[in-house]
Amino acid sequence: MDIREIQNLIKFVSKSGATEVKLEMDDFKITIKTTPEGGETTYIQQVPVSAALPQAAAPQPVAPTAPAAPVAAVPADEDSKYITVKSPIIGTLYRKPSPDKPVFVEVGTTIAKGDVLCVIEAMKLFNEIESEVSGKIVKILVDDSSPVEFDQPLFLVDPS
Repeated sequence: MDIREIQNLIKFVSKSGATEVKLEMDDFKITIKTTPEGGETTYIQQVPVSAALPQAAAPQPVAPTAPAAPVAAVPADEDSKYITVKSPIIGTLYRKPSPDKPVFVEVGTTIAKGDVLCVIEAMKLFNEIESEVSGKIVKILVDDSSPVEFDQPLFLVDPS
């Protein structure tokens, strides 16, 4: 299963209204969970070939659509007017598309909804993280080539 098939599966699950879908293949296992608030969690795990059993869970209804990069307000008083762009997956964050290219965004860069902010590598797959808001980058919270956790703050955006 390649990255496009995984991304299409995630989109399909979020549009279908399923709360949880599990898919086990010969060499990996995928679990996609959606929450009523519209958040989305995807887990991909390598499993030994001998332990794999093909099976898929039946979808269950839930609120539709989930953002690619979860966005939430920052609780700090001085940063309360900013929006935090958080990591939708676990992996290694790269601020450049490749080592010889310039970074996607810098502090002060004006961004629009859908602009690529960074890429996160997970299991040798590079996932472009797109902005869900328009505004101006005021702070970059993660260094290039750093490991990131699910829901970890990555960028502060001034929406005004």
